[in-house]
Amino acid sequence: MKLLKFSLLMLILLLFPAPVSAAGADFYIGIITLSASQSEDDLRGAERIIQEYGDSATGGMITHMTFPDSFMTDVETTINKLAGLADDPKMKVIVASQAIPGTAEGFRRIRDKRPDILLFSGELHEDINDITQYVDLACIADHVARGYLIPYGAKLLGAKTFVHISFPRHMSYETLVRRHAVMEEACKDMGVKFASELAVDPTSSAGITGAQQFVYDKVPEWLRKYGRDTAFFCTNDAHTEPLLMRIAELGGYFVEADQPSPLMGYPGAFALDLEKEQEQGDWIACLRKVEGAVLAAGGSGRMGTWAYSFGYAQTAGLAEFGKRVIEGRAKIDSLDDLLNCYNKYTPGAKWNASYYTDAVSGERNQKLALFYQDTYVFGKGYLGLADVEVPDKYFIIDR
Repeated sequence: MKLLKFSLLMLILLLFPAPVSAAGADFYIGIITLSASQSEDDLRGAERIIQEYGDSATGGMITHMTFPDSFMTDVETTINKLAGLADDPKMKVIVASQAIPGTAEGFRRIRDKRPDILLFSGELHEDINDITQYVDLACIADHVARGYLIPYGAKLLGAKTFVHISFPRHMSYETLVRRHAVMEEACKDMGVKFASELAVDPTSSAGITGAQQFVYDKVPEWLRKYGRDTAFFCTNDAHTEPLLMRIAELGGYFVEADQPSPLMGYPGAFALDLEKEQEQGDWIACLRKVEGAVLAAGGSGRMGTWAYSFGYAQTAGLAEFGKRVIEGRAKIDSLDDLLNCYNKYTPGAKWNASYYTDAVSGERNQKLALFYQDTYVFGKGYLGLADVEVPDKYFIIDR
């Protein structure tokens, strides 16, 4: 009987290994994300990695921190947090889930004292050239390809007008300006009317609540102006929830969010509690629960997302990629190796990836990788956008 119990215990340990122990953590991976209130998906990606490899504070491999919520004004805190991670001699990889203001300077300081550390970043809030001076790799959603594919998807759903919603701060970002230009040109080529509308910046004095109320109040006016066969796209996460609420209620289309995810806007818009599914890391369960609510609200065939959050996949995928590079199981310049890490955390989803092409010089930047996932439309299924070939002309559109 004792032998049987011992054999069963060994089988359990083999099938369900514990997180990395103190002795096994030969190096550390630092992850710094936005808070749950700013970008919950990034935080969930960090939690997934900690669950797998353990927290460095308790003998594991991962050191996790969050950026300040007031990151637009508290830049020095961002810089100090990033630079401070390099003080630990065991730190070998640092992942910033988003390159908010101060990230480039934080990475510069790390480079000065610890050139051996691999530096990765996610979505760029800072200038591409500033960030790519210091990172080993930055990974962002493919703003260029999606600038074509989102209007393409909108037309597939039946939209006759496409409305882009943003504000001056976002429209000062090179990648977002370029995507706007691609969207406008794509709509022109597809025979879809294109329009731009201004919204309130959530980092302004109005705050997130004021910015959301503005969008909530404006959607009826925009639908009267452009018609019910209008697809809407907003560049800010906070605007997504009120936009979804109004589209479900009044009509229109929503192909996907700027940072697509079943958690982006949908739980708040449809009063869903997905905490259990999130804690279990079950993204398909999240997707199905959201789909049920969307269909019940009459949004079938009109609203979509990515099955897995990009912020989640990117945070977890970059940390895994860094681990494999340090261990010699992946090459820093291999998109295939990188995609394998994303695929690990998004089973069943289809991705497409390429390196950034400069619109002026036409040169590829192998420090900046662009990703997108196929779009899932509730009540309809996948649109097959990951297989659509984006015409070359859109990759040289600047603004």
